[in-house]
Amino acid sequence: MTTPAVSRFPVPSLAEMPDDIRSRIVGVQEKSGFVPNVFLALAARPDEFRAFFAYHDALMDKDSGVSKAEREMIVVATSAANQCQYCVVAHGAILRIRAKNALIADQIATNYRKADITPRQRAMLDFAMKVSREAETVGDPDFDALKAHGFSDDDIWDITAVAAFFALSNRMANVTAMRPNDEFYLMGRQPKA
Repeated sequence: MTTPAVSRFPVPSLAEMPDDIRSRIVGVQEKSGFVPNVFLALAARPDEFRAFFAYHDALMDKDSGVSKAEREMIVVATSAANQCQYCVVAHGAILRIRAKNALIADQIATNYRKADITPRQRAMLDFAMKVSREAETVGDPDFDALKAHGFSDDDIWDITAVAAFFALSNRMANVTAMRPNDEFYLMGRQPKA
């Protein structure tokens, strides 16, 4: 049996990558024990790789009124709506770890409206879904609903930016046929030994 391809497009070897990209990939591998396929798939286009991960990191790693786990909830819910297998699987793993909850990612990916989340998180996901699927309809009532749950303008910007960025990511992952790493499927499902 052959190993399925990472992407439908060519993936460069580590030796072919620019030093900064190779260094980032090696660092991720040392930290996680494997290289997420998104790094390999995007490495073929170095300028886009750098821009993609710079924006990703700016959105997902900063301090915000929207927690890191909640940002992963946005990714999982909107990626499920966009039928992006890679992002649901990969970010589902990250969500399980950040939320310290083995069930939450599956609940949100299947139907966030029935997931074990707070009313505040549901309002956040309602808005994120609207941004992801029908941003042209967003208006004052949507902002009012979020503000009623204590979200600030900066928080609303963050929710919007995460949903919008991952709409791009979902489309790229789908068109490139990016395959989720097998390691993601088990991450955060059972306590570490």
